[in-house]
Amino acid sequence: MNAKHQTEEVQMTKQFEAGEQTSEISISSPSDMTSFKSAESAGFVADTTVVKTASCSWQYTSNSSQSNSNQQSATDNESADASTGFVADAAVVKTAKRAWAHQPSSAKQGIIFTEKSVDASNKAKTQKQLDGAIALAWSRVKTRRRPPALTRARWVWRLAGSYHLCQPTQQLMETVAWRFASAGRMVLAQWAAQKASEEAGHDRLALLDIQSMGYKAEAVVKELVPPAAVNLVDYFTRSVQARDPIGCVGYSYTMERLAMGIKEDYIQRVEALLPPNTHATRCLRVHSGVGNDVGHVDETVEMMTELTSDERVQVAKACYETALLCFSPPSEDYISEEELAYVLKGLEQTSTDEI
Repeated sequence: MNAKHQTEEVQMTKQFEAGEQTSEISISSPSDMTSFKSAESAGFVADTTVVKTASCSWQYTSNSSQSNSNQQSATDNESADASTGFVADAAVVKTAKRAWAHQPSSAKQGIIFTEKSVDASNKAKTQKQLDGAIALAWSRVKTRRRPPALTRARWVWRLAGSYHLCQPTQQLMETVAWRFASAGRMVLAQWAAQKASEEAGHDRLALLDIQSMGYKAEAVVKELVPPAAVNLVDYFTRSVQARDPIGCVGYSYTMERLAMGIKEDYIQRVEALLPPNTHATRCLRVHSGVGNDVGHVDETVEMMTELTSDERVQVAKACYETALLCFSPPSEDYISEEELAYVLKGLEQTSTDEI
């Protein structure tokens, strides 16, 4: 690492430790998008999303939202392997403000924890630290590229991205739950096990949405693999496999925090683009500000108040790195409407096709 990168690393670490939000980014309308950042990467991310923290907001907009130039108000808003080796008949791990009790279980039941007490202190400070890291990533991405306008075909592309983001999540969270438990990091193990349970079956929602669009869902996700989704899943996988897998917390937090910016009016705009009697926003609704992600974000922040300051810094760094992937445009051109139409033409559903 050269001297410049070392200096940047030190500065970023200090910012993460302090929970600083390095700049206030507020864009009044799509016509002012001189520093536009693409969010096409994340399949759950809306065309126009504003997320506001204590002193910072960030927005990204695609061409399809130009007809809606009024800016939305921004508000803050299976089982793991049971053969962990360390398990006694009952292990209780206590922290300053909460305790988790681990109960032995069969391999089918997985890792089971019981919450003993909860204290939400320091949540605001912790969330500011994480949101500041995301805001820093936003400020570092410099591009004027815009994703193409949303169309019916491009919605299928995004649903394919959602599928590829959802599909490995349960297994990866089960893996990291086992790793945390094996290391005696019970609070993190419980969090990851709960995430594995919460995300189960979400990939099927994306498949059902694609099928509702009139296409062979399994064939579509085999043919359409958005590079941005691949990059995000690769980062998630590497975080889980790292010597210290705590980066997966930052990945999860960032994806759910950004999804919170998707509101009912955006979902309705997507539905207005779709054919009549189409039900293709189930996956979007689950991963949005009208779904469960608001509660999931709160749970993650609450869990993180029990971590050490060094652990919180590592999570903030992962938030920054994940957000960079979400905000950065693809290295190559966006897939064209013509190419999408050509691929999808051969994947139209027949009356006998079912998931």
